[in-house]
Amino acid sequence: MRIVVTGKEGQVVQSLCEIDPGLGVEIVAVGRPELDLAMPATVLPALEALRPDVVVSAAAYTAVDKAEGEPEAAFAINGDGAGAVARAAAALGVPVIHLSTDYVFDGSKAEPYVETDVTGPLSVYGRSKLEGERQGAAATDNHVLLRTCWVYSPFGANFVKTMLRLAESRDVVSVVADQRGRPTSALDIASAVIAVARRLVADPDPALRGTFHLAGSGEASWADFAEAIFDGFEKRGGRHVSVTRIATADYPTPATRPQNSRLATDKLASTFGVVLPDWRQSLDRVLDTLLAKG
Repeated sequence: MRIVVTGKEGQVVQSLCEIDPGLGVEIVAVGRPELDLAMPATVLPALEALRPDVVVSAAAYTAVDKAEGEPEAAFAINGDGAGAVARAAAALGVPVIHLSTDYVFDGSKAEPYVETDVTGPLSVYGRSKLEGERQGAAATDNHVLLRTCWVYSPFGANFVKTMLRLAESRDVVSVVADQRGRPTSALDIASAVIAVARRLVADPDPALRGTFHLAGSGEASWADFAEAIFDGFEKRGGRHVSVTRIATADYPTPATRPQNSRLATDKLASTFGVVLPDWRQSLDRVLDTLLAKG
């Protein structure tokens, strides 16, 4: 099975490229200049040349705060670009798996979000990702939309790597404690994407298509997450770092984040049998990798 994934630098793309070829899966990453989401006309020729069995739409504009000042760029890539990928997959007659975000919700719900909950993004980034969802669903029925949240990995820029960098020089770090989510390793996302892709290729059942939530098991605030990172850092020979818990209001950002980013994953579990590990277990794996690299 050949999976063509859009982008070359993203966390999920790099995690997919770590998949053991012995599993019978070939991962081909394609990005600029051959495929440029800001130039939709490049998408179909690039994908057609690679003859995918499944397309994974992973490339995105991910600079959440910067997007507030660059809405045109965010919508061009996350909306129109994602739509072009889905239309290309439809033209090639193959399934497309599109990755989206918890930021399509406003975070006001008390319970974890299910797939049928009303969306209401608070930021340009969230609205642009929601537009990508809309265009993808309109382009083809042969698609799976995977919303995920709080992604981290040994690759790219993410919260875990930021906290480890701060741990090198600070004794105390202030971290927001009133936003809650489900930290999700991109390595686990990659494994889940492979499992979903296999089913899509083997089975045309419409019940295997549609919107699903994909997130690590368990939940945490950003402050809880930071404390776990610092504990892991210290256990692996690093210095002791404490967390000061602060409110969102104490750490203003250009883009408004949801207070509740928890995604319910029961539908994915019942449909595909995919349940991600507890986020603490996955964090240990990422810390082992990062700290071994120094």
